[in-house]
Amino acid sequence: MADRIAHLSNTLLDNGYRLTRARLSILDGLVASEGHVSADGLADIVHESDPMVGRMTVYRTLDLLTELGLIRPVYQGSAAAHYILMDDGHHHHLVCSACNQVIEFDQCVLRGIEQIVKDHYQFEIQGHLLEIYGRCVDCRA
Repeated sequence: MADRIAHLSNTLLDNGYRLTRARLSILDGLVASEGHVSADGLADIVHESDPMVGRMTVYRTLDLLTELGLIRPVYQGSAAAHYILMDDGHHHHLVCSACNQVIEFDQCVLRGIEQIVKDHYQFEIQGHLLEIYGRCVDCRA
């Protein structure tokens, strides 16, 4: 957990942003939620540990972290975005279309595809989010 917070903090500093108490509280909340949290949910988490951090500060920080590519909003069956951590450059989900269960997996098989896309389109890839939709083992039974 401390390594993830350090990485996120260093990325902010490396890009010329201050590491304020509020931002640290927000990073703590993101990492504690394992990077799957709505903006309002994160604001509630942060408010419990640091009541001085306002909701708008959380929203602005989420925008900044998205701009830096550290998080991405996803809309899995809801109108409100949930933010996921992208601090290692990629994130993967299996999403059951029957029960909406989301299964995370870490095995990244896209490195070869990234190189093909990079070469073919002359595109500098900064990360990826992969969602595969289907039916989980319980829903297939």
